[in-house]
Amino acid sequence: MVSIDSESDVLGRGDEAPTFELPGADGDAHSLSDFADREALLVVFTCNHCPYAKAKVDELNRLAAAYDDLAVVGINANDPEEYPDDSFERMQELVDRGEIQYDAYLFDESQAVAAAYGARCTPDPFLFRNDGGTFKLAYHGRLDDAPNPDDEPSEREMAAHVETLLDGGQVTAAEKPSRGCSIKWKPGNEPAYWNA
Repeated sequence: MVSIDSESDVLGRGDEAPTFELPGADGDAHSLSDFADREALLVVFTCNHCPYAKAKVDELNRLAAAYDDLAVVGINANDPEEYPDDSFERMQELVDRGEIQYDAYLFDESQAVAAAYGARCTPDPFLFRNDGGTFKLAYHGRLDDAPNPDDEPSEREMAAHVETLLDGGQVTAAEKPSRGCSIKWKPGNEPAYWNA
């Protein structure tokens, strides 16, 4: 398994969140506007099979449960033909069993949403603040300081950034890249930034 780091070369701080409307593992379609009543939005490109992504499920569940004004949205963009464990059916199983308790777990079958956000790895978290009804990027980076799936974090960095936003502040911390497995693009779907 090769890990890669996320990089901020598509969205920068202050940029608007690209819109989406995707099927959810809960049986409903979800769009960006569905979360407009929240003060903050955490979009995490993730999947079912990657050890790095699996290691962060508990943290994402904690964040979703702890903050009423934060929406936690997982998006799986991986190619299920090559990685069957990342199928929509498997996503539904994980939600039905209560293993994944995000506000929404969405399937980006076309991979267009992942490309619009500049996603590179799983997990790849993007934290947005609600600025008068428009979500603007506040922080793109890791959830915590554990570099590998088996490591215990000593600092829940994203939770601190969420609290800063919900307290009305700006996240000024330097962005620290997330680490994970690469997004599994379908042949020919690799976005321009992928080989840049």
